[in-house]
Amino acid sequence: MKLKEFKAALTQANQLHFYLPNGAQIPDHFHITEVGKISRHFIDCGGTVRKEEKINFQIYTADDYDHRLKPQKLLSIVELSEKQLQLEDLEIEVEYQGETIGKYGLEFKAGGFFLTSTFTDCLAKDQCGIPTKKPKIRLSTLQSQPSECLPGSGCC
Repeated sequence: MKLKEFKAALTQANQLHFYLPNGAQIPDHFHITEVGKISRHFIDCGGTVRKEEKINFQIYTADDYDHRLKPQKLLSIVELSEKQLQLEDLEIEVEYQGETIGKYGLEFKAGGFFLTSTFTDCLAKDQCGIPTKKPKIRLSTLQSQPSECLPGSGCC
């Protein structure tokens, strides 16, 4: 989810609910402790230099169980961050503490924000010998071979 889409979702939401990929709800007393712009400048295993920028939100839960962040308040925080950090309409990455800090994508559906799993990937598969996936075909689409090999059948 990009920033513009997130802001639009905030204007539709009555309450803020965030859910982990396993469906568990992040406690309602969460805080957004950081809004940032993350820049990565790196080289992939194929030797290509790359740059990547994302917007980063950090979600934190503490023991202040009466705390409730409202959509309008979060929108004002995001708008201040846009101005102060000169944020563009970039993809949002969410950090949340599990056994370690997890990084997630974000989507809005059914009135809630869902953290989506992210995965590592090789950006230079053609350069470092990672095989491409074999195409999947249905066996029913293959022509059946005769059960015995007869002259002229093409099986031998």
